[in-house]
Amino acid sequence: MRILVTGGAGYIGSAVVQELVEAGNEVTVLDNLSQGHRAAVPEPATFVQGDLRDRSFVEQVLADRRPEAIMHFASHTLVGESMEDPFLYLDDNVRCGVNLMRAAVNNDVDRFILSSTANLFGTPDRIPIDEEAPVEPGSPYGESKFMLERVLHWLDEIHGLRYASLRYFNAAGAAAPHRGEDHDPETHLIPIVLQVALGQREKIVIFGDEYDTPDGTCVRDFIHVLDLAQAHILALRALEDGSRVYNLGNGKGFSVREVIDAARRVTGRDIPAEVGDPRPGDPAVLIASNEKIRNELGWTPEYDSLEAIIESAWQWHRRHPNGYESSE
Repeated sequence: MRILVTGGAGYIGSAVVQELVEAGNEVTVLDNLSQGHRAAVPEPATFVQGDLRDRSFVEQVLADRRPEAIMHFASHTLVGESMEDPFLYLDDNVRCGVNLMRAAVNNDVDRFILSSTANLFGTPDRIPIDEEAPVEPGSPYGESKFMLERVLHWLDEIHGLRYASLRYFNAAGAAAPHRGEDHDPETHLIPIVLQVALGQREKIVIFGDEYDTPDGTCVRDFIHVLDLAQAHILALRALEDGSRVYNLGNGKGFSVREVIDAARRVTGRDIPAEVGDPRPGDPAVLIASNEKIRNELGWTPEYDSLEAIIESAWQWHRRHPNGYESSE
């Protein structure tokens, strides 16, 4: 297939592009490189630099490349930032997505994969979280993704644009050895812990240890980025049978302390940790139910242990201690 991947120079997008090109698809990556890295884009994908806010540019890219399907990863993704600057999310994220969807309809693209989020569920009333859980976004970031889901719903109803909304929990790990996690600033737990192991940070700060969990620290569901990539490919094939929504997680929960202890075992390094103040709004436990995608698409996470996820990330960070900087 001819597939357009927005945000394909980013962490998750580039891992998906890698899997797509290895499967023989003709992939075009559209990215403005505000968060992504040119060195992350796998060969032989075609790279186009540009901004989704420019509607005429987006229309021209689709007219030139003639994709049969679109995967949309490009987005502002920081929950905390969205609470400080909601318009960056409720304006930019939504406008960019709608520009892309309008161009899809105008250029007869009938398949669309949306990178969505578990932040749709805020503080859930039951664990694990399935697709029937009430949608109550926990931030403007989550709200922006839900708004795009609703736009897709109506474009399917009116124009037949079949879509899959994939609601990620905590993406982690690396598509080693070439693609890994390199954010500025880095906000994700596993790469921060590994930066401590590399001596790039003095310590890891645990945000609270009095939650209602076995060890008092927050419990989260970590899913390997390559397992996410495979879910995208399966969902794309399944659009032949209509639109769908899936929660994507490992289905297991690991506490912050468990992540730090596992990183110590994997790296063999002393990783100093101290307890700080809890962050406002952090739920004690977030774990996905992945039964629906397992049952409907036969998807099964290959990297289902915390050590395997951290080991892949550790391999990449050791080879790229400064991220993609040396490659670029």
